[in-house]
Amino acid sequence: MKKIILYSIILLAVPLLWIGCKKSNYPGGVVSPYIPLFDLRSLYKGSDVTLGPDNMFGGNSISVVVISDHSGKNLPSGLLIVQDRRRLNELRGIQIPLGSEANKYVSGDSILINVEGAILKRVDGNLQITNVNPGAIKKVASNVKIVPNAVSSSVIFANPDKYESTLLSIVKGTYNPQLLPTDVISGDKMLNDGFDDIKLHTEASASFAGKIPPVMGNYLAIMMNKVSADGNVVPELRLRTDKDIFTLSSTIEIPAFIISGWIADPKGTDANNEYIQFLATRDINFAVTPFSVVTTNNAGASTPIGNPTNGWATGGLRTYKFNLTSGTVSKGQFFYVGGGNKLINSTGSTSIASSKWIRSFNYSTADGDGFGTKTTNLLANSGNAYGVAAFEGTSVTADSKPIDVLFISSGGSLFSAGPPAVGYRIGNTDLYDVIEPLTQVAQPFYRQGNNTKFFAYHPDASTISDQGYYYKFGGIYSVTLGKWIKARTVTHFLLTKTSQLNEIEGIFPEASATNPDGVPATTLK
Repeated sequence: MKKIILYSIILLAVPLLWIGCKKSNYPGGVVSPYIPLFDLRSLYKGSDVTLGPDNMFGGNSISVVVISDHSGKNLPSGLLIVQDRRRLNELRGIQIPLGSEANKYVSGDSILINVEGAILKRVDGNLQITNVNPGAIKKVASNVKIVPNAVSSSVIFANPDKYESTLLSIVKGTYNPQLLPTDVISGDKMLNDGFDDIKLHTEASASFAGKIPPVMGNYLAIMMNKVSADGNVVPELRLRTDKDIFTLSSTIEIPAFIISGWIADPKGTDANNEYIQFLATRDINFAVTPFSVVTTNNAGASTPIGNPTNGWATGGLRTYKFNLTSGTVSKGQFFYVGGGNKLINSTGSTSIASSKWIRSFNYSTADGDGFGTKTTNLLANSGNAYGVAAFEGTSVTADSKPIDVLFISSGGSLFSAGPPAVGYRIGNTDLYDVIEPLTQVAQPFYRQGNNTKFFAYHPDASTISDQGYYYKFGGIYSVTLGKWIKARTVTHFLLTKTSQLNEIEGIFPEASATNPDGVPATTLK
């Protein structure tokens, strides 16, 4: 009986052992024939690559959407330009030289292309798939929706390979230098979106070469590389047709002054020691042209509680107003609004009374000009949002639109969609847009739509108060263009009791090995 059992085990084990030793190609999964452009572009390592299943991870084709349109005669002749998001939702594009066949396809066409045997190579600074047989292209759909990919110029320069041969939306573009009212778009123009200048090239033979561009607009364009005379590869934008330009404004709006810094939590008592710094963009006589400044404090103890139904005019401990009705400032001059002590960092610190103060008094013992209850804190230290807004005139209501506004943080009761919508109104600045530039949907309040940007509290705010951090909002505002050509950023640095005025009005912290330019204050250009 034992022998029978032993023989049975051996007979069962033999086929199992044979199966285990046999090489298996389990057909449960099939390799996709389509390789994402994200992966395809990564195959290029500086020399030509002949494409095939061996280096395309088993695939032989791409599934892409056309973004080129040759009807406007502004793209390089014979180039089909396509993009996809097949890998990790990462947008990538590529060029395919097809000669006259490229004209058969328009933006929104979905196509399949067998690229086996084609060659991946760099041509004039751009990655291309060459030697593609037009018969290997199959159109499967038309009018595929292409979601605009809004990208700032500085981001493009930081990673041009990522955006090469993709369709981008440059938002709030103006020209630097500013064009004359009769200048047309033909040629090379420098387009500025508030982050950097990027070249916009329009062929003289383009159907829209004679178009006069708007003062400010959105530009839908394909990013392509151009090899300059010195051999450097430089990104440039190419519009396809005149429909790629969307007018945002035909006039230039320049605020009389802009917010450039403040101290919200000086070292020592806050009462009568907080102040806001502004930079004048023109000569101002406040007795002739009055303005006002309003602060908002949304700390949990600030009343009235809830969303601010009267916006910046809410009053109480939520908003506090300073009327600017006397004094003068010159273009490019810093001036101050705030506590009457006029000290750089609270009690016992350097006096800055000799600088330009337009409105100052003890807000801890006096109510605001028109609204605002006396308070020891104009600006919050709790982690909830606080902000500053500047207005033309001295009458501020729930409907008043600021000429400039900045917020720190996002906590607290700030906005309700309603109806009716209530909150703190914003203006068109480097951070905010009253109308969303891409969708043209109205969004006049902070925290509405994409108006969610804010600057952070200083790094110790969540654990330690009373440190004397100054908030320096460095940026570059072009009075000629009427816009920020370098959007504001914030640098927090500790003031001491012996700090001097040049620290908040000049380059400070000073240049170092890690920051060779130092930290300049907001400047005009």
